[in-house]
Amino acid sequence: MLNAAGNTLYVGKARDLRKRVSSYFQKQGHGPRIALMITQIAKVETTVVRSEGEALLLENNLIKTHHPRFNILFRDDKSYPYICFTGDPFPQLHFHRGKLDKRSRYFGPFPSAYAVRDGMQQLQKVFQLRTCETSVFANRSRPCMLYQIERCSAPCVGHIGPADYAADVERAALFLQGKTDLLLTELKDQMHAAAEALRFEGAAALRDRIHRLQKLQSKQFVQSASERDIDVIAVVARDGLVALNLVMIRGGRHVGDKTLFPQHAESGDLPEVLQAFVAQHYLEQTVPPLIVVSHPVEGEVLLEALSEQAQRKIEVNANPAGERRVWLTMATQNAELAISQRLAQKSTQEERLAALIDALGLPPGAQRFECFDVSHTMGERAVASCVVFDKHKMQTSEYRRFNVTPAQGGDDYAAMREALTRRFARIVAGESPIPDLLIIDGGKGQVGIAVAVLAEVGLSDVALIGVAKGEERKVGMEEIIFPNREASLRLASDHPGLHLLQQIRDEAHRFAIQGHRARRQKARTASSLQDIGGIGAKRRQALLAHFGGMRGVQSASVDDLTHVPGISRALAETIYAALH
Repeated sequence: MLNAAGNTLYVGKARDLRKRVSSYFQKQGHGPRIALMITQIAKVETTVVRSEGEALLLENNLIKTHHPRFNILFRDDKSYPYICFTGDPFPQLHFHRGKLDKRSRYFGPFPSAYAVRDGMQQLQKVFQLRTCETSVFANRSRPCMLYQIERCSAPCVGHIGPADYAADVERAALFLQGKTDLLLTELKDQMHAAAEALRFEGAAALRDRIHRLQKLQSKQFVQSASERDIDVIAVVARDGLVALNLVMIRGGRHVGDKTLFPQHAESGDLPEVLQAFVAQHYLEQTVPPLIVVSHPVEGEVLLEALSEQAQRKIEVNANPAGERRVWLTMATQNAELAISQRLAQKSTQEERLAALIDALGLPPGAQRFECFDVSHTMGERAVASCVVFDKHKMQTSEYRRFNVTPAQGGDDYAAMREALTRRFARIVAGESPIPDLLIIDGGKGQVGIAVAVLAEVGLSDVALIGVAKGEERKVGMEEIIFPNREASLRLASDHPGLHLLQQIRDEAHRFAIQGHRARRQKARTASSLQDIGGIGAKRRQALLAHFGGMRGVQSASVDDLTHVPGISRALAETIYAALH
């Protein structure tokens, strides 16, 4: 369903199209959300597919592509992370996010990157699997530091054979599957067998591994009696907010939870919200065998689609008992707590915003603030940031970075001018709303630059302040600089308005530094070979593999370089000259 401007209002599916569409225009008593949508519908477009399962997939794809105004949306664009064992002869243990490769083994998904990295760290302690990249692994001549601190068994230099390493990988897989008791029994049998065969060093190593595993089992995770992978989903509504908490249990272990706040769900009933989440979340994720939910999920088509995707039967339980009831209660409490925290945060932000508006003399309806900062290292790779505070919170999706041209990098004033000019050119073009307040991280000089830019684009009436660091750069001693006043303003260190200003300024500073460091690191780690004409990706890879890295290429003579396939003598001389 589209409005007069052609924007998508709603995406739905129906077995009986006539019955479904007519229900919007013939029935009475629609909720506020649907009633408002009906007043805006100017056109209905339809697509016919072969099955209800295909309709479900198409609906989900269109919702994620167009973000319709009246569909319940879960803004969680990042894919969930996994623990991965690669398909190499000596599998690598690594963090994975994105599309799954059939050649590798994956365990998860997990609710956060922290849960994955913490799990990998524990696996390294117990099973000593390699985490280095294949290019590094293939060119080692001696063990790295991880071997010295007993976090890797050094398969790169033959300190462990393929069979023994493969056995360690299988044991790690058993641990991730929750079969810890079976694994402990196996290790104890091997330890006793090694002791009886008078291989005491091997028995001692197995004993230490058993102790580490027992210690990990006792303290690391909340344990479940079941070894199944289970997701528990609870949805709660209170005070105009809807929160959904997803608890992930992998191999019988609680590995974390995540709370989401769907958009356009305020007037929707909770089963509808839950069903929207299941469709949008699982149709692109690994589906566990059992999903425990707080409200019934209607629709056999959805369950059939999930079962077909997972290639096994998926069970959804809305009335759990025993331990599963405990998990569901915990998820419900987490969702309620998240709502309480968001309401408290909103109340605090409203108080801070009102105090800042009063202190600066802004119009009562002011709510959109944009803040700019510049970060560089002695002029190198300068980056300017723009962060947005609106609707009582930081709007991260509207943040912008500007890579400042090298000529302006060492000049803070010129860098600020470039960033403001580029940003306000977009605002004048209507691509972004005009801010109620422009905040500059800097003193009178930077504020003067901002005044000039605003005058050039015809927006001189936009409120503008600068935030200058106080004496000895102490927090709470900031000075607020106004463009047309000689005297600056200093708010009390416990002033709520100052706290909001500090939050916005610090976020702009963080965002600028993050972008600058990433840009600087990329420049410093780029291979010198990339700047040499005639050296493409394949020849660069061949050179690095032949000499074991960039240092080996740099120390090679012209004759040595010609021994690499694809490198002629003329090209070898070019490479040698460029590197020396």
